[in-house]
Amino acid sequence: MDEKLTRYNSADAMLEALQETGISYLFSNLGSDHPAIIEALAKAKSKNIPLPEVIICPHEYLTLSAAHGYYMVSGQAQGVIVHTDVGTQNLGGSLHNVYRSRVPVFIFSGETPYTMDGELHGSRLTPINYLQNVYDQRGIVRNYVKWEGDIRTGLNTKQLVYRAMQLANSNPKGPVYLTGAREVLEEEIKILPNEYIKWKRMEAMPLPAAGVEEIVQSLAKANHPVIITSYLGRNAESVGLLTQFCERLAIPVIESNSSYLNFPGNHPLHLGFEEGELLAEADVILVIDSDVPWIPAVNRPQKDCKIYHIDLDPIKSEIPLWHIPVDALYQADSYQALLQLNEHTETMDLNKGSIQSRYDRLSLKHKLQRNNWEQMEAYPSNGAITPEWLTACVREIVNEDTIILNETITNSLAVMRHLPRTKPLTMLANGGSSLGWNGGAAIGVKMAKPDNTVISLTGDGSYLFSVPSSVHWLSRRYNAPFLTVIYNNQGWNATKNNLLRMYPDGIAKRDDRYWVNFDQPADLAKIAEAAGGAFAVTVSDPAKLKEALKQGIEAVKSGRSAVIDVKLQQISEQRD
Repeated sequence: MDEKLTRYNSADAMLEALQETGISYLFSNLGSDHPAIIEALAKAKSKNIPLPEVIICPHEYLTLSAAHGYYMVSGQAQGVIVHTDVGTQNLGGSLHNVYRSRVPVFIFSGETPYTMDGELHGSRLTPINYLQNVYDQRGIVRNYVKWEGDIRTGLNTKQLVYRAMQLANSNPKGPVYLTGAREVLEEEIKILPNEYIKWKRMEAMPLPAAGVEEIVQSLAKANHPVIITSYLGRNAESVGLLTQFCERLAIPVIESNSSYLNFPGNHPLHLGFEEGELLAEADVILVIDSDVPWIPAVNRPQKDCKIYHIDLDPIKSEIPLWHIPVDALYQADSYQALLQLNEHTETMDLNKGSIQSRYDRLSLKHKLQRNNWEQMEAYPSNGAITPEWLTACVREIVNEDTIILNETITNSLAVMRHLPRTKPLTMLANGGSSLGWNGGAAIGVKMAKPDNTVISLTGDGSYLFSVPSSVHWLSRRYNAPFLTVIYNNQGWNATKNNLLRMYPDGIAKRDDRYWVNFDQPADLAKIAEAAGGAFAVTVSDPAKLKEALKQGIEAVKSGRSAVIDVKLQQISEQRD
């Protein structure tokens, strides 16, 4: 056998360990720090040894966004490989997103060689090996990962990978970051065994028995109970358990700043996405899996309201300033907690008449709320397409299995109201706040669920932040077609809205000066056509919208991505 095929080094061990931990894909942007990894992949290919598949990503932001989307619908952590300090920095806000979204990802970045004169195999050979040498590369990510480490000897390479994934997959989950210089990746070692089975993740935590009883009794006796949740639906089975619990006690649900479908949108107990009146009149509130259930400066519960909070991290230990007034905090897995809460309700002697009366009252409230929303879907007789009518048109091209990604930002509420979903994991949003998640995430979702139609709804700002040229190159290269619908209000409306919240009668409003508008807009759809052969259409005429959406979804079903750029009312006319 060729001697080159028998060499076994740290890079071989790391890739084997990733395979052993269940990673299927390595979303990668490779560089000068990765020769040993590339050689190891080539060796494995020639010997038919299974390793995670490398997915070439032209921009690092996409690597994490794709891994993020893949995990959301599959529950399986994936890997990312980037290039030294510069590639790590190019992860940018996508690292914030996976961290705040509690998404486990294994991130590897090489470090510049630590020898200069050829002392070891892998020593510095080019000018960039000097320029990419920084004092603390791992410090770039330290605020945004659960764990960071460095391979210092090949002998414990697998232990480092196992430890990283043990922590990444233990609640609260999150990204991990490992580095290794070229010399250590080239270190020849004895073949390391597969011992990952002994590196267990932490078991899901249940509620204490006393907490179960107190929560259920309080909700059952309440006159105006409310449940608020944001990401309980990350576990598809939890949606059914929450529905069962709410039906037994007739408790309404509010999805606040949701990143998953948490409760069926057409259910009579679903009362929308804003706290408002329900929060103000509530006497008992159960918050389950929510980082920001309400904004105290905008609205808050009454002082004597009882509040319980169940969460993987109920005190938000990674947010320096955070608080909601509670009667009890419980660090527990929501799925386990709901099993316990439902089990306890089965043993109770409930006042069925009172519960039915409340159910009927809430059901009527739900119906009136939906009737009001429906009035907002009117055809735009003035010729300006509204986000509500656009969303109603999108609703006509989806089915219950279509997976929707919502990064429309200031139009997110319109999407959630007018595109109700009933099946878990069919409405997804970014749990972080760095814009541009939608494109890479859509590819990750499509790779994880190739039989489902995927539709990405995005604002024009979010579309540009997503690096659409790289997104659509990747979509075509790996046969991951999806439909993008751009809610194009021709500017950064979120920035304008934040200004108006603080200066509702300010000079900026008076003079229409926000510095947020794209007064010389690009042909956004054509970017995708040029880079990835996508079907591309721009629509400003309401009469042509439905046909354009139909053509777009037909293109996707035929295996070609599509971008429909829909022009909404422009947010500003500023020209200087």
